[in-house]
This record gives sequence, C-alpha cells and structure tokens, in this order.
Amino acid sequence: MAPSEFRRPHPFRAFLVCWSLFLCSPVHAQQQPAPSPDKQAEPQTPAQIELLETKVLFETSGDSRKEVHTRVKINRELGVRQFARLNFDYNRAFESIDLPLVRITHPSGGTVDILPSAITDNPNPAVVNAPAYQDVRVKSVRILGLAPGDLLEYRVITTVSHHPLAPDFWLDHSYDRTGIVTQEIFELDLPASRVTQIQINPRVPAASTGASDEGRTLYRWNRSPSKQSEIPKEPVGSEPDVVLTSFADWKQLADRLKSFLEPTGEPAPDVLAKASSLAGVTNPDPMGTPSVRAKAFYTFVSQKIRTIDLPLGSTGFKTRAPSDILDSGYGTAEDKHILFAALANSYFGPARAGLLPAYSFEPQTSLPRPSAFDHLLTMTGWPSINFWLDLNTEVAPYLVIPSEFRRKKALLVGPAVTELWRLVDTGLPFPAVQKVVIDAKLTADGGLIAKVKYSLRGDNELLLRVAFHQSPKEKWKDLAQLLSISDGFRGKVTSVTASDPSATREPFTLDYEITMPKFVDWSKKPVHIPALLPQIGLPDSPAKPSPVAAASPIELGTPLEVETHMTLRLPPGTTIQTPAGTSVQRDYATFASQYSAKGTTITASRHINFLLRQVPANRAADYNAFLRAVRNDEAQDFTLDHPAAGPPNPLSPNFPKTVSPPKRAKP
Repeated sequence: MAPSEFRRPHPFRAFLVCWSLFLCSPVHAQQQPAPSPDKQAEPQTPAQIELLETKVLFETSGDSRKEVHTRVKINRELGVRQFARLNFDYNRAFESIDLPLVRITHPSGGTVDILPSAITDNPNPAVVNAPAYQDVRVKSVRILGLAPGDLLEYRVITTVSHHPLAPDFWLDHSYDRTGIVTQEIFELDLPASRVTQIQINPRVPAASTGASDEGRTLYRWNRSPSKQSEIPKEPVGSEPDVVLTSFADWKQLADRLKSFLEPTGEPAPDVLAKASSLAGVTNPDPMGTPSVRAKAFYTFVSQKIRTIDLPLGSTGFKTRAPSDILDSGYGTAEDKHILFAALANSYFGPARAGLLPAYSFEPQTSLPRPSAFDHLLTMTGWPSINFWLDLNTEVAPYLVIPSEFRRKKALLVGPAVTELWRLVDTGLPFPAVQKVVIDAKLTADGGLIAKVKYSLRGDNELLLRVAFHQSPKEKWKDLAQLLSISDGFRGKVTSVTASDPSATREPFTLDYEITMPKFVDWSKKPVHIPALLPQIGLPDSPAKPSPVAAASPIELGTPLEVETHMTLRLPPGTTIQTPAGTSVQRDYATFASQYSAKGTTITASRHINFLLRQVPANRAADYNAFLRAVRNDEAQDFTLDHPAAGPPNPLSPNFPKTVSPPKRAKP
C-alpha cells in the first residue's frame, strides 16, 4: 500500500459501516464490473415494481384486514436474488398471513404458480432460542425458477384479530420515493362510527375521499412515484405520509400502555429474594449505598438477562411475569423493563418506561400511536433524582445511553408520571477519552509491522463493546481487520486481543498487530510517509445556506479528548526530516501535534480536545480556520532516505569516483 493510505475520514465511521455489513450480510454482493458499451441500455434497477396496491380495512372492534397486491418486473440477475425469497413478519397470537397468489409470468406468456410446499412458517430468527416468544414468526415463500425478464405477481393478506391494544387501531404509511415503483395505489376503509384522527402530508393529498353506503369512510390515493415531481423528496427521518389513529391523545396511549409496562401486584418470592440479594440487604458490608444498589440492579438486568432483539411492540406490548423472565434469563426490551421495575421499585422511585420516537416530530403536532416509537429506555431513581438506563444494549456502562438517544424527548409510561414527555438530558458519567498508541517497525525491505492499542471511554467505546460482544471470538480478528481498514491500514491483521466487553467498570481496550509488506519502496528517493496515526475526525465546513434558510450550528458531538501516539523504528542508516508541530486553541476545541526523530526512531503525537457540543453558526469562519490548521497538519509527511541495497563495492569498475548526496525534497 502507499503510505498515504494510512489516512482515514472520521473516527470509527467507516468501521461502523463495515461492521453493519459484516453482521447483517452473510453473503457479500460481488463487485459489479463496469458495463460494456453494448449493455448501456440495460435497465438501471434490478427489478421494477410495476404495481404496488395496498388496501386496509378497519373494524370498530379494532380488527383489520390488509391486502397487498404487487407486480414486479425482474430486469437483472440481482433482481432475481432480491426476490428469490419473500419474508413476512407477524405474531400468530393476534395476526395471520395468507398468500392466495404467487405467480411467475415468463416473457413467452407461460405462467407458473408457486406451490404451497414452497411456503414455510418458522419462528423469527431472534427467538429461536427463546421459547416464550415462539408466536413471533416469519412466513416465507421461495420463488423458484425466477429469471430476468419474468413478471412476479403476488398477493399477501394480513388479518389482525383481538390485538392486545384493541379496540384502538393505528396506521403509518409512506410512499415510495426511489423511483422503483411505477404505480402505487393505497386505500383506507374506516368505520364511520369510530372517532379517528388522520394526518395526511399536504404534498400527497388523497385522490378521492367519501362515504360508502355501508356507513364507512373511504380514502384512495393513486400515485406514480416514478415521476419524481409527483412525490417530492422528504427530509430523512420525517413522519409518514399518512398517519391514522383512534387514540384521542398521548395521555390516553400512555394510560393504555401503562397496564403492560408496569408490574402489578406483589413481587413473587423469587423476585423479592433476588432483589434483596442485589441490594445487599442481608450483607452487613456497606454495599447498600443508593448508587451502588442502583448499579447492581442495572448490571444484573442489562448483562445477565439476555436481550431478545425484537422490534418494539412485536408482542403487542404484552409482557411476561417478572418471575418467568428471571427464571428464563432472557427478555424483550419491554420484559427487561418490567423485571427491573419489579426488582428495584422497593429500593428506588418507581421505574417508568421512556418510549423514544422513530421519527423527528413534535408531540404537539403529531398524532398518538404506538408505531411512532422504536426504542425503550428506563427512567428510575429517587424523588429528588431521576436517571436514565438502557437495559437492552447489554454492555453499556452504568448510566451510559447510546448517543443517538440522548437529547430526545421520550413518552413516559408508568406510575407517578407528572410530566408526560421528558427530555433524555443525560450525559456521559465520565469524561470521554480515546487513546491510540502505535508501535511500528519499518524494515530494510520496505515492510511495516505495527502493534496498535486502543483504550476508550465514551461513545466509541460503546460501539466497540457492542461489536465485540455480538461477535464470537473466532470473528474478532475479522472485526479488527475492519477497524484497521477504517484507520487506513491495508495490511493483514495477524493477532488480536480485546478486553471483556462486559467488564464495563474499566475502559475498553483492544490490541492488534498488522503487517504490511512493501509499505515503502526505498529505491524511490526520497520517501515520504505520513505520521502513522488515525486522522482526527472533524465535521466538514458547513455549506453556505440559501438566502431564506437559517444557518445551523456546527455539531461537534459529545465532548471528547483524543490522544494518538506513534513510535516508528527505522532501519539503520536512514536519514529523517520531520515536519513542524502545530498548536491551535479555541473555546470549542484545542489541537496540538508534535513530531521528532532521535537516531532512527520517529515519534509523532496528536492531541485534540472537543470542549463544546456545537460551534455557533456565526463562527463558521473561525471554525473553518481551525479545520484548515488541523488538516494542514495532518497532510504533513516525514521525509526518509535509506539505501535500497547494501553499500557499493569500491573495487567494482562501476563504482563512481565521487558520490553526490541524494537530493531531499522539502517537507
């Protein structure tokens, strides 16, 4: 690799993307070669959905029927793979899935109906080892014989009967904006006798509304999303285009959910015994301070009760008895909250569930419905102090909430709720620090061997803890390889060790060794290499806002101190020119670097300290100057000169009478 490839964009951002692909994609897509000139007319999309028709009918009882009719034109082999299997999630306790039609029409006109034997019904993969949740299932159909040019057509009917939250009902629906749907039809059939609220994106109004002879209210949309002007782009994370609910307000929804997310009755004897043990009641040791007790309860539920990773509400928000959760050793997010409340409510103020929204919205203008939420936190504490816990990440240090959930508003569900919406205003319980130490050796043949050690506290710590916790040890080397790539190393990781992801009282540490043959070519004179350090992650300069748009502050994220240090040992006889260090100080961040050489050993260090979460928009010019100073420093190189071979033989007839010193480029 070239030395410049050591540089990387943002700390752990590339690793996050690679790790997500590593966990979620068991089969990696092959890199597609560039199309040849005679294939330029090939359709761009692997498959085109010619028709997506959805009809939803609600009854006054809360029961519903949803029918989806889809026709898909398969354009390429990738489209064949995408539609080789259709999966439909459901909960058989109150839902059923039927597939009355699955048909392939070939370009010749022949048709093939998929046989019922191709349809399977199995537990959701997340609950395979969790017998209590076997009702959460996936119905799948294998589409055999599909080929480019075929038309795939299928109908799916989902029936909901006796949902735990009935007779209330709700719905979210968004239209396609990718252009892969040629025509999209959406119909709503509602009982006129039920009071409902509906919110429709004004940019996609219904094509027709009206009432039927049976006393029902009908809505119908007929869109052509492939025409980009018809479906304007919406901001990422915005609310659905159509929202329907029978809940009158957020309080009514919270009251309904409270019956599921709050322990009822006296705790069972085994729950009481466990709570007493965790609280240290029977132990004369002064363990029983409130903070130590709270930490003991949190550590037990978060780490000892395995999280069943199902979407929030998959069980209809029904929860199991705390005694059953304790005995089984596993639970959904809702169940882990219930168990924590049953254990800890006698020692702290009552635990309340904090439901975090999946969309960016304001409670005052959004309609109440359970589908608005996708994560559950627990708020507990004492009358004078409340604190937030995430019981589901399993390896989060005590009081650490993942950064994507901080500073969001949560709907509180549970006892003694005086303020329905609360801001998750928690910060990190300790300073965020990230240290990277690199001990490297550059050989006479141009190879590089580097030992890299990470020590982390904070948000990046949690990212690595989760990654290594969710991966078996035999895969840790693969994770270290992904991390090395994100740091710019293109060599091979030969060994890796990591601290126990569950040992959350201490910083998470990771060590790996990487080898890179032919890191430099000594025959090229001089050789330039960068400081072998991870590049500091700084937000890009803000784009110039439009005249009508207000400038936004520059987000720096959670305050963080980053220290990186490199020691590089060079072959004997190497001469070195070092770059100059830099020092820049602002009230929002400080940066300093040092570079030195002693003999044939190079040392380099960079230290940045993010002091504030934001830089005000009116200081963009000052931030740009700070950013340029950091990036100019990172662009500096060490200049090396080393003979490519051994010393010349003076007896050789080709030995020159005079030897000019090699030219050196300015650093």
